[in-house]
Amino acid sequence: MHIYRELTPLKAPDVFVVLDSVCNGFDYPIHNHPEFEINLVAGMSGTRIVGDSIERYTDYDLVILGPYLYHKWDGDEHLERGGQPYRVITIQFAMDLFSGGQLFQKERFSNMQKLLLDSSRGIHFHGNTFVEAMRMMVNLTEDKGFTNIIEFLQLLDLLSQSTEKSFLASEGFSPRTPRAENNRIQVVYGYILKNFTNPDLKIGEVAAQVNMGDSAFSHFFQKVAFRSFTQFLIDVRIGHACKLLLNTDETINQISFKSGFNNLANFNRLFKKYRSCTPMEYRRKYFEKDNFDWTKQVTPWQFLPGKNQGKDSIKPVSYSTKLVHL
Repeated sequence: MHIYRELTPLKAPDVFVVLDSVCNGFDYPIHNHPEFEINLVAGMSGTRIVGDSIERYTDYDLVILGPYLYHKWDGDEHLERGGQPYRVITIQFAMDLFSGGQLFQKERFSNMQKLLLDSSRGIHFHGNTFVEAMRMMVNLTEDKGFTNIIEFLQLLDLLSQSTEKSFLASEGFSPRTPRAENNRIQVVYGYILKNFTNPDLKIGEVAAQVNMGDSAFSHFFQKVAFRSFTQFLIDVRIGHACKLLLNTDETINQISFKSGFNNLANFNRLFKKYRSCTPMEYRRKYFEKDNFDWTKQVTPWQFLPGKNQGKDSIKPVSYSTKLVHL
């Protein structure tokens, strides 16, 4: 699969940039970039790809994406051809914006820091959070000076405190130790993510890492992770399998083995249960979205494939949408 690097318009003096596009199409490839992104789609329905997640969205969509997370939105062709009015507002900011200095390390910013950490899987927002965030993002499309900086922080604060959200990419798609305040669960997560490819990994082996019996550990894990140990292990393995399906040419049997499944039949059964398609269908569906007509790209050199990804020198002079540097 081709993953293209987007050369975003963010410049060194910017706190963030806002791209405001009205009825401008979705003619861009599956891509990533080192910047964080908050993307709002209003008035359109279609398909959204984030990591190993391929989902339909209807009418509205709001997602925050972490650095280098693959993504792409498509609009329904019949709606675009029919003149359906829609708007896409995108906010991009550097991955190190909140990592330096003392201010953003203070306790008041802890929820915001957690939001940015969790965004590595992509987070979808809905309900009242979406309504309020859309209002704030529309306001940010007009340059009002330092007021925009305050409103940007308020937007991140809103998203960081929301319970109206869901993760998109699975944990196994980009294995890392999830943030947890409890040291025991950090040990447990770390051990699972290091050993999930072993098909013989059992709950007792993991429980022993924190000196707990199987029953006590099972209750502890359910309480902290909000799902069973078995479910978590399946999620990680399926996510890792999705990553291999997209990034390698290995056979389904090889991917099954490398993802920790003890036999191909069990892998196919669980994959279809949790992804609503077979592994081969998943790979084919994703690659169909990978087709991109470069003759339609409205901003030359905005997206760079493979070996050209580091060439910032050919960043486009202008972009096809209204652009606000803040």
